[in-house]
Amino acid sequence: QVRLVEYGGGSVQVGGSLTLSCTISGDTINNHSIAWFRQAPGKEREGVAFISFHYNRAYGDCVQGRFSVSRDNAKNTISLQMNSLKSEDSAIYFCAGGWRRGRWSRPDNFNNWGQGTQVTVSS
Repeated sequence: QVRLVEYGGGSVQVGGSLTLSCTISGDTINNHSIAWFRQAPGKEREGVAFISFHYNRAYGDCVQGRFSVSRDNAKNTISLQMNSLKSEDSAIYFCAGGWRRGRWSRPDNFNNWGQGTQVTVSS
């Protein structure tokens, strides 16, 4: 069974940086295109970043130019580097795998989800 686990959430001040990591068990991450989503209270889950197993990348408009996604297949890890954080970036962040193709920013196109990690950005 494929299991995803996120690490690295926490509290940071506006303008600061944070790095999230996603590891996979039950499979090798080489086989997976991975997306990061986030969900704030009362809001829908939104796509933040995506990296395919061919290393193609895509970003949500709200984080373009500030966030960077990378993968280290040797460590079975996907990382999300978040810079210039804003208060509106506060949310629970999830990594998702088992992509069924289609638009990467749609949560229902992914089969496997981590439990999420909280990111809080305060002034």
